[in-house]
Amino acid sequence: MTTPLRADKTGPHRVAFEKNRRRLLKTENVCGICGHLINKKLKAPDPMSPVVDHIIPINKGGHPSAIENLQLAHWTCNRQKSDKLFNNQKEEPKTIGNRNLPQSLNWISYRS
Repeated sequence: MTTPLRADKTGPHRVAFEKNRRRLLKTENVCGICGHLINKKLKAPDPMSPVVDHIIPINKGGHPSAIENLQLAHWTCNRQKSDKLFNNQKEEPKTIGNRNLPQSLNWISYRS
């Protein structure tokens, strides 16, 4: 039995996700999780390579392809964040296990 692919990997959201991914790679240069610059010349499997992160994870109700729910991030930052939600930027970063994961912007209250 195979696991079904996420909505951004197949189906009607795939085209919109790819379009928004290219847009983020062209316009953004800072990790939305740690706030440091991203070197776009790095390619996977480099841990500091750029990836697109879902601000609100798909499994927590986030839209799979909406640009408002996507941010550029380092691969390692995205892996550490996993499917967690962060909604308080102004306060001290919360410690999850032994990791501090600050956000560079409070995306939960972001409105375009």
